[in-house]
Amino acid sequence: MTMNYYNLGNSGLRVSRLALGTMTFGTELGWGADKETARAMFDAYVEAGGNFFDTADLYTGGTAETWLGEFVAERGLRDKAVIATKFTFNSELGNPNAGGNGRKNIIRAVDASLKRLGTDYIDLYFLHVWDRLTPAEEVLRTLDDLVRAGKVLHIGLSDVPAWYAGRAQAIAELRGYEPISALQLEYSLAERSIEHEFVPFGTHHGAGIMAWSPLANGLLSGKYRPTQAGHAGRLDSFRNTTHPGFQKFSDRNWAIVAELERVAADLGRGMAQVALNWVATQPGIAAVILGATKLAQLQDNLAALDFSIPPELRQRLASVSSVPPPFPHSFFGPEIQVRVAGGTVTGDKPAGYSPAVVIEGEAVSISSR
Repeated sequence: MTMNYYNLGNSGLRVSRLALGTMTFGTELGWGADKETARAMFDAYVEAGGNFFDTADLYTGGTAETWLGEFVAERGLRDKAVIATKFTFNSELGNPNAGGNGRKNIIRAVDASLKRLGTDYIDLYFLHVWDRLTPAEEVLRTLDDLVRAGKVLHIGLSDVPAWYAGRAQAIAELRGYEPISALQLEYSLAERSIEHEFVPFGTHHGAGIMAWSPLANGLLSGKYRPTQAGHAGRLDSFRNTTHPGFQKFSDRNWAIVAELERVAADLGRGMAQVALNWVATQPGIAAVILGATKLAQLQDNLAALDFSIPPELRQRLASVSSVPPPFPHSFFGPEIQVRVAGGTVTGDKPAGYSPAVVIEGEAVSISSR
């Protein structure tokens, strides 16, 4: 396979479209990959041309960062590797300042991550989840300080409301802070909510979207069926959890699985490959995070971009997985827009359009992009 590289958002950071997720590196939680399997997956990803690694400070209690740092060092890849990690979750029970998005925890968390990773800088540092408390001003100022100190090169937001992302980017632009270069959000055929707010935000403001759980926690891999006895225990564990990311079993999603299976058969490809390809080639998506516990799974996933989904098959997947636009997006369709435009026909600007002013007979663009 040939791995392509793209600039992440408006940054100068070039990353592969498939990122290696390390949430499965370690068995502390009773699942995941042991060290030798994790190393084998790391090696396979690197040998396929991948350079983008996603981790977090508390993935498997810190083991994921530690192993990733070791694997990078063993192969002398620090200059080639683009490492993304995250802060927010509490590392010390009973200490309210050992978690959250306040300045005190960010400073604590970044130094701990640097030590575990065995590096003196982090390529991309994410706020992991909105804590509902810390002002965006405090977060952005702290992250900008880390960039100026050389501990962090670029910054991103994961699992935040769209209004918070918009406010954060506006603060960065107004105050000259490091801008948001990436968003990390759940996205798959089974979870398309980000299309309404985050995709337009990312494409307009230069934040590339990294999609997590592109296989909907394995639902889109073809491993599970509603009555599949062989996976009853796994299905029950998903059904009984309260984690929102695992709430995948519904009539709508089983219909998506069925159509995905038919499309994959038409293409002569595995269901997981088709599901990953669909996500990676959607508007606004900069990278797709691959998560695997076995080498064979990762090797299969790495072939997800070796083919194209024809328009008619893509439309079938889009139709079965579509969701009605929520308010106020339901007001932004052609029926309302015709009334906004007074009955005239309007449309998108033509390709290459740029507003211009004429100064002394010369056309001078006034667009900043």
